[in-house]
Amino acid sequence: MTWILTAPQTNVDKLKEATKGGKIFSATFVKKDGTIRTINCRRAVKKGVTGKGMSFDPASKGLMVVYDMQKQSFKMINLSTLIEAKVNGKTIKFL
Repeated sequence: MTWILTAPQTNVDKLKEATKGGKIFSATFVKKDGTIRTINCRRAVKKGVTGKGMSFDPASKGLMVVYDMQKQSFKMINLSTLIEAKVNGKTIKFL
């Protein structure tokens, strides 16, 4: 099943709702250097969190903090360069 959503905020809301609670998903996006990357990740990971917090709010910059399952480290996905996400066997395409 493929969902094609046109409003960017609707895409982000759908992705956040589908991945809440730490569900594993894959995301394909354009990195800052222009290359395309597919990442297997999850949100709401507590491993390695020191409690100090970040020096900025990622959401205000259009970023989503995720935990990379292969590299076992935290990464940020720029939501404006997101191409698609696969969650629970469903694909959400970002146009």
